[in-house]
Amino acid sequence: MDLNLTVLELARLQFAFTVSFHIIFPATSIGLACFLTILEWRWLKTKNLIYKSLYKYWIKIFAISFGMGVVSGVVMSYQFGTNWSEFSRVAGSIMGPLLTYEVLSAFFLEAGFLGIMLFGWDRVSPKAHFISTFMVALGTCISMFWILSSNSWMQTPQGFSIENGIIVPYDWLSIIFNPSFPYRLAHMAGAAFLVSALLVVGTAAWHLYKGRRDELIKKSFSMGLWMVLVTSLLQAFIGDLHGLNTLKHQPAKLAALEGHWETNYDSAMPLILFAMPDMQAERNKYEVSLPYLGSLILTHSLNGTVTGLKDFPPEDRPNALIVFWSFRVMVGLGLLMITLALLSLWLRKRKQLYEAKWFHQFAIFMGPMGYIAMLAGWITTEVGRQPWVVYGIMRTREGLSHTVSAEQVGLSLTIFVVVYTVVFGTGIYYILKLIRKGPVFVEAQPHEVAGLGHFKTPMRPLSAVDESLDEKTTSQEKSND
Repeated sequence: MDLNLTVLELARLQFAFTVSFHIIFPATSIGLACFLTILEWRWLKTKNLIYKSLYKYWIKIFAISFGMGVVSGVVMSYQFGTNWSEFSRVAGSIMGPLLTYEVLSAFFLEAGFLGIMLFGWDRVSPKAHFISTFMVALGTCISMFWILSSNSWMQTPQGFSIENGIIVPYDWLSIIFNPSFPYRLAHMAGAAFLVSALLVVGTAAWHLYKGRRDELIKKSFSMGLWMVLVTSLLQAFIGDLHGLNTLKHQPAKLAALEGHWETNYDSAMPLILFAMPDMQAERNKYEVSLPYLGSLILTHSLNGTVTGLKDFPPEDRPNALIVFWSFRVMVGLGLLMITLALLSLWLRKRKQLYEAKWFHQFAIFMGPMGYIAMLAGWITTEVGRQPWVVYGIMRTREGLSHTVSAEQVGLSLTIFVVVYTVVFGTGIYYILKLIRKGPVFVEAQPHEVAGLGHFKTPMRPLSAVDESLDEKTTSQEKSND
């Protein structure tokens, strides 16, 4: 792979590629695990087969996402030792324990109950199975807690000292609960719930658009839209708080994502809607802005002062062009999510939620937008942190391994691209096949507990998907045709 890129650029590109692939699966798992917990709780409370049927459908997609999330996560850990060994050497005393806590408290919890959740429906009591589902959901949230804590520490580091060039922890509570952590944890949790809710909504909308009107599809559509409504509005509120936190602790990042070059000492800061930030000329081209709104949104004051990018040395500035537009992609899609939720309220009132085909088309379009918004948010966060790997403490180039070459990193990146495309492309294709098939009603069966050998007992998470997807249509689809 010869694109005349330096080893630093290739190492950053490799990590960006692998983490972008990885994050879509844990985000799906977090949201779906919580959704499955709600479905099983409703099943236990009402004995309505709709909830059991939806559980048995969505657990298949959860199983695939969980399995691919685990596999893709392992690769990133190895990169700390291969491409970023200096970062591991200097900051390993903090990053190592935080990631270890994630394994000990979250991964073991998930692993302990995952088998019961996936394969124990008729092997343990209903309450024991529900507890397993809840524990897996809890484990995914705990995992998110530790990953966001470690990443947030890199954004707003505290609770450490530097001794002989090594970062040494002295206050673990300050390290874990660093200044940006609460806001970033809440923002990521909201993103995970939105990703999964939009996946559920988009799947149901596709079947509604194709003519299905059974209760499984209606219930999925309705539950997903309620979650989108609550979470999208919360995300707007959390995002505002996160912005205030960024203004205080990472002012260069905030100036870049707003395209703000000059500190507005004597005038209000405008809200720039469209621009092409030019890093060399230190100005925006083709700027379209609204007066006063920038100060009002960022400082909650009409004349609030915001530090401009020119007040930071050129070597300390993030790439404003990338951050400016990734932030607007995230915010723009967030506004579309709120629009989708508010339109659903209007259609519920008019009793047209399940009949308005134009709305179903809109919902289908929004199905994958949660992933795009989440990735745009992570690009904003990580590119906005540059040129620091630990903000204000250690530059990204200083964390690079001394022993790797551009050829080695380029070759491994090429291999990753090929392998990821084949492996995860196959998994995503299988999920899409499941989505196309849609949920089906399960038959009411008396509960029974059986041991090994009574049923086939799969040993892998992906074995939870035990149906053939080769049939062109289900009986429900045939009846609708």
